[in-house]
Amino acid sequence: MIERRLYRNLWEEESRDKQMVFLSGPRQVGKTTFAKELAKSYKNNLYFNWDIISNKKTLIENPTFFEGINRVDESRPLIIFDEIHKYKNWKNYLKGIYDQFAAEYKFLISGSGRLDLYQKGSDSLAGRYFNFHLFPFTVAELSKKRRKISDFIKSPLNGFDLNDLSATRRIWTTLFDIGGFPEPFAKGKKSFWIKWSAAYAQQIIREDMRSISDVRNVDNIEILFSLLPSKVGSPFSINNIAEDLQVSFDTIKNWIRLFDIFYLTFRISPWTSKIPRSILKEKKLYLFNYPEIQNAADRFENMIALELSRAIHTWNEYGYGRFTLHYLRNKDKEEVDFLISEQNKPVLLVETKLSDDRLAKNLTNFQNILHIPAVQLVQKENVFKYLKNRQDKILIVTAHQWLSSLP
Repeated sequence: MIERRLYRNLWEEESRDKQMVFLSGPRQVGKTTFAKELAKSYKNNLYFNWDIISNKKTLIENPTFFEGINRVDESRPLIIFDEIHKYKNWKNYLKGIYDQFAAEYKFLISGSGRLDLYQKGSDSLAGRYFNFHLFPFTVAELSKKRRKISDFIKSPLNGFDLNDLSATRRIWTTLFDIGGFPEPFAKGKKSFWIKWSAAYAQQIIREDMRSISDVRNVDNIEILFSLLPSKVGSPFSINNIAEDLQVSFDTIKNWIRLFDIFYLTFRISPWTSKIPRSILKEKKLYLFNYPEIQNAADRFENMIALELSRAIHTWNEYGYGRFTLHYLRNKDKEEVDFLISEQNKPVLLVETKLSDDRLAKNLTNFQNILHIPAVQLVQKENVFKYLKNRQDKILIVTAHQWLSSLP
């Protein structure tokens, strides 16, 4: 088993400051395994899973059943609630036990979905929990050395060359072919990933989504999801998809939102500040299980989107700042793939190119507007160039070399 040290450190940070932590992430990303590993460091711990009938019966009959834990000593117990969001009254339940027992217990709430979105509604849990997202493996997580966030923000184009290139190349190649979900990654076989992936989305749509949502037209939802790999890398038009499937705009919008909630997809918004003729609405869509994408350039871009999204979530959850991820595109169809911002101020431009290590014209054009550092990441090996763009600087580098030390 690969130890998930990056996330363990984050748990230790968050659980010091808050007695309830929401652990969210895709199905089969390793949340249950990770939660049980965390429990081993607590002398007193209890694991509850709503999907287990006997556990469900216990909670209904005795909502404070965890008080009966047979303790080893006086230390504060860790109580893990797995998949509790499938319980109809889960928000009220957690609110009640937190308000009554927060001083005596730590609570880890785990689920295969966006628990922060599930909690929207009249029964607010605001102020009672911290969010904690577990991602599929990334090259940064699996590499030995990562930069300090302060060093990265101060100088994102320097000080990144920390890891052995042959090691990060092997990791990146496996991720490109098989993706970062733990079981396929550990097997390391494309044939296993093909079998695993064939059932993955179908199980989520037909089981998880239907368990908490009034989902109808499941066949059409599966058709929609099958179209998404070909839509990665471009602004996603709900109108066009709605016309293709002959369903309403709002229906497609709701289905895509469900894909986001259950970590099948994630989206990033355009950056508009100071960008003349910028597009305003259409988001770009990416997949967590990106080997489904046949086009190599689009898959490469999706991998980098996931690496950056993981970093943004981690930085925010550590409390380093308020970071967001965007893309740039104007009405002349000039585009840069990613922009990282902090407190609504642009920090870094990131462009992706599968094999072209020549400087992208759009990268210089947008840099001339924003005057921030820029990096062009390429799949091609052994690329490492610094270029000047007037008073600004651009780095062109092999992707895994720069990403492997991402904080």
